Amino acid sequence: MIALQPAIIKALQGIVGNEHVLATPEALLCYSFDATFHTGRPEVVVLPASTAEVAAVIKLAGREGIPITARGAGTGLSGGSLPKGGIALVLTRMNKIKEIDRANMLAVVEPGVVTAHLQQAVEAHGLFYPPDPASNKVSTVGGNVAENAGGPRCFKYGVTRDYVLGLEVVLADGRVLRTGGRTVKNVAGYDLTRLIIGSEGTLGIVTEATLRLIPKPEAAATVMAVFPRLSDAGEVTAAVVARGVTPAAIEIMDQFTLKVVEAYLHIGLPVEAEAVVLFEVDGFREAVDRQTTIVAEICRQTGAGEVRTARDGAEAEELWRARRSISTAITQIKPTKIGEDICVPVAQVSEMIRKLHYLRQKFGLNMAIYGHAGDGNLHPNVVTDLRDRAEMAKVEEALHQIAEIALGLGGTLTGEHGIGTLKAPYLEMEVGPVGIDVMRAIKRALDPAGILNPGKMRLDE
Repeated sequence: MIALQPAIIKALQGIVGNEHVLATPEALLCYSFDATFHTGRPEVVVLPASTAEVAAVIKLAGREGIPITARGAGTGLSGGSLPKGGIALVLTRMNKIKEIDRANMLAVVEPGVVTAHLQQAVEAHGLFYPPDPASNKVSTVGGNVAENAGGPRCFKYGVTRDYVLGLEVVLADGRVLRTGGRTVKNVAGYDLTRLIIGSEGTLGIVTEATLRLIPKPEAAATVMAVFPRLSDAGEVTAAVVARGVTPAAIEIMDQFTLKVVEAYLHIGLPVEAEAVVLFEVDGFREAVDRQTTIVAEICRQTGAGEVRTARDGAEAEELWRARRSISTAITQIKPTKIGEDICVPVAQVSEMIRKLHYLRQKFGLNMAIYGHAGDGNLHPNVVTDLRDRAEMAKVEEALHQIAEIALGLGGTLTGEHGIGTLKAPYLEMEVGPVGIDVMRAIKRALDPAGILNPGKMRLDE
């Protein structure tokens, strides 16, 4: 990698200020990682504070043919924000909540706003922003939009794209595009908003988002069901939905996961069980009470050995603590965590879990199987050691087979993490050669020089 010329560095400093252009080895190293085991080192880190500064940086990059990768908090799980040389454009300084409109139930925010901070701010107005990636306490709205992030509440409320009304986007030539607007209904022309959502910064860089909000639910309750048999746990979602109940979240953890988390937290998890399923229901208080009773009843009917309903918010938080601690807990086993993210039709969840158990035994891997059972989005996380070449070869083969199995069951390679670099080799397996051709045509039309986030999804090959 060749260092940028001093004149380029000086020009960048002229745009954003000297203190917001970082080029020391330590700074470059800090922005070379995300939450995967892949790395990608930039040549310079630039932290803009406005749309105008973003546009100026992109125009400079375009003139000089410099790759540019937008980045937020670096919590991505597919390698989407890893630089490939060039400029790492870090948007964390653009962190203003510009507007919370109670009457129209929307918020206008900059891309560097932390998701949890937005949620807290709108809840103070009696409103609710449902998308809740596990990293919401640190991940940013811009990254959520770029990856179309999800989370446990997707079963009832949907993913990020379902709450984006409009975007401000800087294109590869520095022009500023506005998509969508402030209305829930908008069918004027092509749906450019959804084109940008999930595009991982390969088509443009988001500098503002107008987000749809909904009324905050009056009440919520959590139910934990302990299943001696995994097959019963895999069937409970369909049984609950058949009774007309739509929980906000349905989360499953298998026995391996329970044992690892218990070894880390020591909170008395039922490690003898083959699976635990957590439910969260919300809405009007009377409806929550009724739904909680139905969910508990169905869990017992489908084989749960124990069903516990949280008495209050504190106890509910304690029940969810295990689920939120999985990522930290499993890295105590080995240093390299590979967070898989496949999604299958809900009716295929049990079969997918069964096949994951088979792969875990076949390859002798440390694999924690958990995820959002409500929408079929499972996260078989493998922990290994990147330095162990023999085991990494097994891991790579297992990942390939996981992708094939998920697609064979009518599923998808990724429900919420994106393609990035980790899943790029498998993308054509899902969308086919025509799909790849169409995506590349769109990429060429909007970024003919290929400067925006090169190397992601293999669209510039």
